[in-house]
Amino acid sequence: MNIYSNKQRWKLVLSLLAIIISVASLFITSRLVKELKNEERKKIETWAQATKQLVSASSQGDFSLAIKVISENTNIPVILVDECDSILETRNIKFYTKNDSLILNDYKKIKDEAIKNSNDSLIITKAKKLQNKYRSFLISSLKDMRDGDDKPIEINFIGDKQWIYYSDSELLNNLRYYPVYQLFFITIFILIGYMVFSSARKSEQNQVWAGMAKETAHQIATPLSSLMAWIELIKSQDNNDMVFEMKKDLNRLETIADRFSKIGSKPKLERYDIVEIIDKSVKYLKSRLSENTEFLVQKIEEPLFAKVNKTLLEWVIENICKNAVDAMQGKGKINISFIEKKHEIEIIIKDTGKGIDRMMFNDVFKPGVTTKTRGWGLGLSLSKRIIKDYHKGKLYIVESTIKGGTSFAISLPKE
Repeated sequence: MNIYSNKQRWKLVLSLLAIIISVASLFITSRLVKELKNEERKKIETWAQATKQLVSASSQGDFSLAIKVISENTNIPVILVDECDSILETRNIKFYTKNDSLILNDYKKIKDEAIKNSNDSLIITKAKKLQNKYRSFLISSLKDMRDGDDKPIEINFIGDKQWIYYSDSELLNNLRYYPVYQLFFITIFILIGYMVFSSARKSEQNQVWAGMAKETAHQIATPLSSLMAWIELIKSQDNNDMVFEMKKDLNRLETIADRFSKIGSKPKLERYDIVEIIDKSVKYLKSRLSENTEFLVQKIEEPLFAKVNKTLLEWVIENICKNAVDAMQGKGKINISFIEKKHEIEIIIKDTGKGIDRMMFNDVFKPGVTTKTRGWGLGLSLSKRIIKDYHKGKLYIVESTIKGGTSFAISLPKE
């Protein structure tokens, strides 16, 4: 049972849908840009014809249409040059930097002052310097137009030729990059939404875990009280063997209730010998699991101390070992060893079961994921929560081979 399989499919479908939308957006925008470029080319050709009419016409005639065509070009950058490569006219040359704008404004201002004060050599010198800077900027813009993809439009006069160079309008440039901006903001919005919903879902899952655990502890506590009363009654009848066995089961029920009651609240961590906890857990499991299951625990002379919650750590060991027994179908070996590092202690639990596919290494720790025909798939998920959230440690799969067994590692910070 894997309740996450449909979720993975939906993620794949949504990802493919996002890719299709992105490609379609880029394709449509590319088509629009191409159409607009053709339209702008036609406008410049009309502008060229109007310019030719004004230059070559006699002093008589109606030039209002030509003047209107020329004046209505307010967005396409244009530079008109002659055969000597002299710039005759410019239109819509944008000065995108602050310095460029200042050059243009100062040039116009000082040029007007120089005309009014023709005897002021200082103003004239400054105006010439600014004019040279402005001229250099126009030459640079002309070079950019020549290096672009747009071919110049030739205007033929009698004994004279002129060329019109132009580049994309600001509207066209903005449209070209619009899909990129659009996809960027959509992606940011989706990521923020995903993080918000993931956080809310995780918080809800934590509340469900805590509520389920506390309710289980509460439900177990009621029959426990009743059973304890019955034991006292049987004691009075001198049936000690029955009392001893019932007492063991009652202790076990108390342990289970204690485990669940600690979920959702901060458990108390105390200094324990990890090897001693493992030995106790293995001794309990041996008495209740198949005789065909062999436990091999590494012998350690020196104790390995760490701050843990003994009840919860025993629960984790039992969960992993019971899963191992199920994977081995009740027959095989469980090898438990220890690795002492500088800042942590690792408990390695290796079985000889059927193994886990590498693609499932992370999924097996998710609630509801199990390879068994019966079960809720909560054991490993709960174990990882106990180690990670309560002990600040790690629980992970070291390695696994199909039909060759699986090795789990529990990493706990040293005291």
